[in-house]
Amino acid sequence: MKSMLKIATVAVAMSAASSASAIDWQNWQGWSVKAGVNKITPKVQSGDITAPAQPGSKVDVGSDTQPIFSVAYAYTSHLSVELVLGTPYQHDISGAGGLAGTGKSGTVKSMPPTLFAEYHFLEEKAMFRPYLGLGLTYAYFYGETGSGALTALTNTGSSTPTTFSVDSAWGLTPQAGVIYNINEKWFADLVVTKTYLKTTAHYSTGQTVDLTLNPVATALSVGYRF
Repeated sequence: MKSMLKIATVAVAMSAASSASAIDWQNWQGWSVKAGVNKITPKVQSGDITAPAQPGSKVDVGSDTQPIFSVAYAYTSHLSVELVLGTPYQHDISGAGGLAGTGKSGTVKSMPPTLFAEYHFLEEKAMFRPYLGLGLTYAYFYGETGSGALTALTNTGSSTPTTFSVDSAWGLTPQAGVIYNINEKWFADLVVTKTYLKTTAHYSTGQTVDLTLNPVATALSVGYRF
């Protein structure tokens, strides 16, 4: 949240510095770039960890906030495409259901690049322009690291640490956002997305667990048009 407030402060400062510059373009087309911060919060629905495990053994996945950047091209004043990238997210994994309260069982990193097609409402010179979009996300999971708690839960009495992997997966990502036009070049952007995403975690002990992640993300960015 501190990072988001800093970005908002920068946007206000740029607005004041360019107050003499009016929004005065017609049917603008071209490239734009954005940089900001994004918080991903998985809305996890976990299946049961397969045997041998006590009934109701489930998994939860924590949220993370990281910098993002994007590049977009507007074909018309209303239609555009945007590629959103960023630095890796790191998510804590913990027990849920019958394993609730057992603590952190591991971490996993993710890279979810997303390509959006977007429709912008209102005319180009509007100060606030809401938009909707639909994207395709590839969620790449890597860097999985298990903890001692994971070994104790899945391989009781063994000195061999349990490792795990998470399948990378594709998902559809609808978005809803609003642009605040600071001037004809600079703008601020607030957007909320939800990715419909399912995956499976595989443990070195032979157990698996199916996960519906469906993360919700909120991003605040500052952008520039070329």
